[in-house]
Amino acid sequence: MKQLLAVLLFMLLPQQSYKVEVYDYDGLEPLINQKDEKVHVVNFWATWCGPCVKELPYFEKINDEYKDENVEVLLVSLDFPSKYDSALKPFIKKNNIKSKVVALNDTNQNRWISAIDENWSGALPATIIYKGDKRMFYEKSFTQEELETELKQFLK
Repeated sequence: MKQLLAVLLFMLLPQQSYKVEVYDYDGLEPLINQKDEKVHVVNFWATWCGPCVKELPYFEKINDEYKDENVEVLLVSLDFPSKYDSALKPFIKKNNIKSKVVALNDTNQNRWISAIDENWSGALPATIIYKGDKRMFYEKSFTQEELETELKQFLK
């Protein structure tokens, strides 16, 4: 009887919901072009992208270890909108992602891919690191050491 009550109570209590802000490119653009004194690390990824998932802990480590050095990490999911509830939000919860996660939902890829970087093929993962007018774009996956090396160029 106690188990049945526990199950019923669990089902009735609201489950923690992960809200993911969804933007088209016009909404995302200010988030990836901020003019402040922070170093911004923006990673484009998806739950279905193996190399993306493999490197996410490196971005999480950067977010945690460099937050006191004015570094901000933004994870931009390119998951399909139909997968936000079934894949993206459970992934964030399961992996205890602490960095800010937003989703890009804009079907005009010809516009936003080249707007993010004129040489970007659209392949994932991709990362922007910038501070002020200094900006680097990487269409590759990182090791922890490579990511920190690139980040440190912006911390000097």
